[in-house]
Amino acid sequence: MAEQQFNAPARARYDVHRSPSGVHKVTEHQDPGYTIVGNHLTQHRSLSGLAIGLAAYIQSLPEGAPVDIRTLAKRFPEGRERIAAALRELEAYGYLERVRRRTDDGRMVTVTISYNNPAATRARRAREDAAQTKRRTAVEPPPAAPAPAPAPLPAPAPLPAPPSAPSPAPALEPPHGRTEPAPPPRRRPAPQPSQLPEPATREHHTPAAALLANLRRDDPRLLLSVRDIHRLAPPVAAWLERGASPDAVRSALTTGLPPTLRHPAALLAHRLAELLPPPLPAATPSTPTAPPAPLQTCDGCERAFRAPVPGRCRDCRQPGHRSREPLSMKLS
Repeated sequence: MAEQQFNAPARARYDVHRSPSGVHKVTEHQDPGYTIVGNHLTQHRSLSGLAIGLAAYIQSLPEGAPVDIRTLAKRFPEGRERIAAALRELEAYGYLERVRRRTDDGRMVTVTISYNNPAATRARRAREDAAQTKRRTAVEPPPAAPAPAPAPLPAPAPLPAPPSAPSPAPALEPPHGRTEPAPPPRRRPAPQPSQLPEPATREHHTPAAALLANLRRDDPRLLLSVRDIHRLAPPVAAWLERGASPDAVRSALTTGLPPTLRHPAALLAHRLAELLPPPLPAATPSTPTAPPAPLQTCDGCERAFRAPVPGRCRDCRQPGHRSREPLSMKLS
């Protein structure tokens, strides 16, 4: 009676009957040294499989590991062109950011920033910006209200005339030094921001985002955040939809930049709205031209001439014209 007897088998002997199709997972405990990757990356509908794999591999690397195209091409069997295209996809969707920075010794190096959750990063930065704006507004004193204009003093009542002096009392002059208050200056209305164009379809959104992300290669000051790229991608797609080439869009955005550039995203938005090219006109159908008449052999002189039906040439049809001998008779 001291030994316990179980009258029911262990739970492990009862298997759950599932469908034989689909994926079956075998989960084991892992030692330290694993990477947590979100489903928003592994199940992304717009990224290619190579881009998803590169993003997971980059997130598994230690801080400061080289992730340039040459190093990745040595690690994976895909060529440099496919790896470069995958990295551009990750840049367009915010999972990767490449920044050009200057070191202490004056050299320019490329720093790669990997985001494991771009949406959460954008939301956190938006909350921080809102909190900073709220603190700045709370610290700054509110603008002082304009002082009300002084009310004019009432005119003094005339003194009653004495009975002995029948002449009326002279009118009193207003006190000296009193001036009317000047009207407050009118404020000019603030300029309204330009309306950014919107494309008709989402066909050109991916190349537009890649074009904006690569502007910093033309000028390091045109380093845009992920939020600015998502905001400016539809106007660039509208340019591409109207027939503008990517080189023409890049030239319009990077040519003639001011020496001091404080807000690059605002400048690009202004140029995209103000320099928007017109849509291409519809091609006019060309009028079909009649084909030339076929070549015919003259019945009189055996010369070739163009006419819709066989017959005689113009010289043979003239009155009083003597037909020349055919070429066959001369040869005989």
